[in-house]
Amino acid sequence: MKLKTLLFPLAGACLLACCSKQQPTQQQDIDQTVEIIHRVNDYWQKAHPQPDSYQWNYAVYHTGNMEAFFLTGDSAYYNYSLAWAEHNEWKGAKSDDKEEWIYSHGDSEECVLFGDNQTCFQTYYDLYMLAPDPQKVARAREVMEYEISTDANDYWWWADGLYMVMPVMTKYYKLTQNPLYLEKLYEYWSYTNSIMYDEESGLYYRDAKYVYPKHQSVNGKKDFWARGDGWVMAAFAKVLQDLPTDDTHRTEYLTYYRKQAAAIAACQQSDGYWTRSLLDPEQAPGPETSGTAFFTYGLLWGMNNGLLDKATYEPVVRKAWNYLSTVALQPDGRVGYVQPIGEQAIPGQVIDANSTADFGVGAFLLAACEMVRFLQAE
Repeated sequence: MKLKTLLFPLAGACLLACCSKQQPTQQQDIDQTVEIIHRVNDYWQKAHPQPDSYQWNYAVYHTGNMEAFFLTGDSAYYNYSLAWAEHNEWKGAKSDDKEEWIYSHGDSEECVLFGDNQTCFQTYYDLYMLAPDPQKVARAREVMEYEISTDANDYWWWADGLYMVMPVMTKYYKLTQNPLYLEKLYEYWSYTNSIMYDEESGLYYRDAKYVYPKHQSVNGKKDFWARGDGWVMAAFAKVLQDLPTDDTHRTEYLTYYRKQAAAIAACQQSDGYWTRSLLDPEQAPGPETSGTAFFTYGLLWGMNNGLLDKATYEPVVRKAWNYLSTVALQPDGRVGYVQPIGEQAIPGQVIDANSTADFGVGAFLLAACEMVRFLQAE
């Protein structure tokens, strides 16, 4: 009996010691996530050593790269975005003739007022704040202050545009304190909401042509494109981060953000990812990384800033991060399962571990940085 009495405590002590070795500490989780950030970003920058154009897909990557710099302090990341901004002369579309400026979809140099071509202004602002020089934001201010002086309110008619430009409006308000930035932000967003938001689901259509029942998924359901809703959720996070706490419309933005967060959480797949058509997984089965990463970023940001309930959303982001860090992330640092440039969940479109893209990497970096902050706060 004495022998058994002695053995049970010893066995328990050994089990505890074994478990403590197997369970990573909080700091190990943080270090591992930071290592992932470096692996992903170093892989991308090594594979793309030359600066690309100002266009949206490259610019979205730089929003993630700058977040990685702010988190890690790695000067290589700062220098990479700085070289890109200088290569593009701190401009988007380059036409100087305001009579030619248009905001219809396009890549021509006259499409100065088209939101995709303004995404770059976010990174120019960030670089300016790190080392102020009026030249860095001169073109952005010229374009945006011309735009907000016009009577048009339909500048943003597609979901992507909210991520591309809503944060530009709040950043340049902070820079200039010009209240017109926030007034027009609300006016433009209200127009977008009126044509794309679905009250019943709490989700956003990619644009008006996808509104149900005019457009339906393969099974006759409402068709909400994952990356489209990802653009919106990430936009809300970035806007709420910079918006003054006493802004007249802050509560309204926050209400829509929380409704969308609840809707997004409800349609997560058991393996942690979101499918390309949120409410009809059969439309395009399997994982998709860019939408999943934007959702992970948006939900983590909300918890990190006390705007979303941790008990409700932590299980969601834990599953999502597990997918991102163990399935989407490849051993060499490539981020896979990114749907190519497009605007909908396409039946039969194959994406796999080799499917990557700049904007998907940018979204992954945003999510990873926010995950580090979440772990640090625990």
